[in-house]
Amino acid sequence: MASRFTTSQWVPFRQEVVFAFFANPHNLPKLMPESSQTRIDQLRIVPPDQDPRASETHDSVAAGIGSEIQVSFRPVPWLPLRAGWLARITEFSWGSHFCDEQVRGPFALFRHCHRTAAQMQSGVMGTLVSDQIDYALPLGSVGRLGSSIVQRQLEKTFAERQQRLVQVIASN
Repeated sequence: MASRFTTSQWVPFRQEVVFAFFANPHNLPKLMPESSQTRIDQLRIVPPDQDPRASETHDSVAAGIGSEIQVSFRPVPWLPLRAGWLARITEFSWGSHFCDEQVRGPFALFRHCHRTAAQMQSGVMGTLVSDQIDYALPLGSVGRLGSSIVQRQLEKTFAERQQRLVQVIASN
């Protein structure tokens, strides 16, 4: 049985800018906690179809369906151990959403959908960034015991991302 984690954040940037930022896998390490020392070890980009709303091509890299991103990170910051993770983009719709799924890594199931939607707040047009993660740990009922630990780690990771996101996008 899978668990679900959801979160959202409004940022004061145009939807096209925010989506392009998230669709570029090179930005992933910028969004992860510094203590995890996340790095991209290998990247195979399959460009998405041209954005049908764009009159010109996007300047940034975007990982379309079939792209694979291999990362490594330190799951326990004070240990020198690195964990590997291979994710594949399985859905991609310009400006709307993209989803990645774990191909190889620590979970029995891990699917992360990133969504963006234009939204006005306090008279300012910006973007609502939403994330939905469905995950399951290995080892069946024994693994389910660790679900609350994973949920807390996801909450912490996304709280850190939300604290930095506006600054990171602005400096990109």
